[in-house]
Amino acid sequence: MTSLTKKLALAAALAVAPFTVQADGHATLNYVLVSHAPDSDSWWNTIKNGIALAGEQVSVNVEYRNPPTGDIADMARIIEQAAASSPDGIITTLADFDVLSGPIRDAVDQGIDVIIMNTGTPEQAREVGALMYVGQPEYDAGLAAGIRAKGEGVTKFLCVNHAIQQPTVGERCRGYADGLGIELGDAMMDSGTDPAEIKNKVLAYLSANPDVDGILTLGPVSADPTIAALEENGMAGDIHFGTFDLGEEIVKAIKGEVINWGIDQQPFLQAYMPVVILANWDRYGVLPGNNINSGPGFVTKDGLAKVEEFAGEYR
Repeated sequence: MTSLTKKLALAAALAVAPFTVQADGHATLNYVLVSHAPDSDSWWNTIKNGIALAGEQVSVNVEYRNPPTGDIADMARIIEQAAASSPDGIITTLADFDVLSGPIRDAVDQGIDVIIMNTGTPEQAREVGALMYVGQPEYDAGLAAGIRAKGEGVTKFLCVNHAIQQPTVGERCRGYADGLGIELGDAMMDSGTDPAEIKNKVLAYLSANPDVDGILTLGPVSADPTIAALEENGMAGDIHFGTFDLGEEIVKAIKGEVINWGIDQQPFLQAYMPVVILANWDRYGVLPGNNINSGPGFVTKDGLAKVEEFAGEYR
């Protein structure tokens, strides 16, 4: 709220309506989180829980909005609509820079503080004028996964990418290949998001490439059908299997030694931290000096107790 534009907008608003003031003396703050996730992606329940808890703890209002089918053009319109409602801040993913950078810049130009979370890069966040980026550096996380997988014996792999339209997500596959010291080539599969289709594509790829000894999936959308594929072809537990993110089926598969490890980008922090940061910025003018890396962290069978307790809720 320190920008001249925002101060002028605030003065204009005060001329026609008084602040709503809370019991603690703070003006009520309103934020909107806009994600690229379709309604069907349960991984985002943790994001919803994160903003709800943060909103309760710092006494602000936070609304979650998303395109029901995951359509990025629809998401761009939602950002425009959110900006038109003049919230105190917008938290958003940057799933497609070409499509979303314009609406985000427009919001910033209106004097709305923006934080990019989950998808995008710190460089892209600076380019659109956002305050900061909160998320996992995708290439670095993939590189760490590849280095670990190489140490665990992987020599040829399949990377199942259910979000091929999001270039930053593909960086996980590229980092993984570099960590292994292998050319990515055709090892990154455009799997789509339909579970039956993903399962069939994985089965077909493994049948055509019997020397593949490692699989990387990029989240529950691709991991869950891949688990089903391996159970069907008898390879469950016999092929090295790493995945990004956590979810109920992933946790079960780690526990059952079908998945070797999951990479936790800690989505709770990706949602929780921006709300707290925006509230402190609006109220006190304090802001962390750097972007926040929420991950990666490896989750193995040995460290499942706390994860299993809160999987799908806060983990």
